[in-house]
Amino acid sequence: MNLVLHYGLLGSLEAGLIALAIGFVVFALWWQVCRRTGLRHGHAIAYAALIAAVIAAGVDSWKLFSLGMINLQSPLYAKLALASIHDPDQLGTRVLLELIGVAVGVGLGWLLFSSRQPLADTTHEA
Repeated sequence: MNLVLHYGLLGSLEAGLIALAIGFVVFALWWQVCRRTGLRHGHAIAYAALIAAVIAAGVDSWKLFSLGMINLQSPLYAKLALASIHDPDQLGTRVLLELIGVAVGVGLGWLLFSSRQPLADTTHEA
């Protein structure tokens, strides 16, 4: 994310709360799409969780993954790689809290919207 967040655990918690909001909004949009097309609850939850995770934690997840893949034998390469990360000490915690925030946001959206209106008829007639 390109937002200016605090450093440390407070910044990770802020990122998690932003991810929670993103998860809720993306689920609300997918709920409407799935309701109009006749898809079931699982489709709305899965698509919303996947898209919200890419939006909320995509950049930080990629930076965490690429730190393990690039060759950091030179101090210059290590310095350049760490300079592009907002808070390298809390990168793993921030990614974890962003993914938890997405899951909680999608879950809250599902609880709120599923109690109001059904998506499709869930009875199977053979």
